[in-house]
Amino acid sequence: MRLTSLEVKGFKSFADKTVIHFNDNMTGVVGPNGCGKSNVVDAIRWVIGEQKARMLRSGKMEDLIFNGSKGRNASQLAEVSLTFENTKNQLGTEFSTVRITRMYFRNGESEYRINDVPCRLKDINNLFMDTGVSSDSYAIIELKMIEEIISDRENSRPQLSN
Repeated sequence: MRLTSLEVKGFKSFADKTVIHFNDNMTGVVGPNGCGKSNVVDAIRWVIGEQKARMLRSGKMEDLIFNGSKGRNASQLAEVSLTFENTKNQLGTEFSTVRITRMYFRNGESEYRINDVPCRLKDINNLFMDTGVSSDSYAIIELKMIEEIISDRENSRPQLSN
């Protein structure tokens, strides 16, 4: 199983559809402060099921939707898709390519999809069962978490998974 792409639209700072392709040589996302690196991590955590807005550096789920700017209208939904190569059948499906999508609408409704077929969050959790991939796993970490591990101020290591 390998992450091949991330597609983001209307999520946090990503007003327009943005696609990031993860080729075989990619090991991380880097860039200057304020360019959206943390929002990339938040998008990945969110699409695989994170339910706590606080873990996504937001006050409430509605805050995840692009809120507009001086020259742009606010989006009506946040949509994130991850595409995985499943040629080794590590995911619980027979498909060699698996695309999971999460959408959240301004009216509070949400929708999950696997390969463009509506599903439940439970179905996505089941898909990733026993793979080590989940919204609270150590497979997805951000710089802030690394800094806390290294400095271990106030014995913060046990709190990282909360």
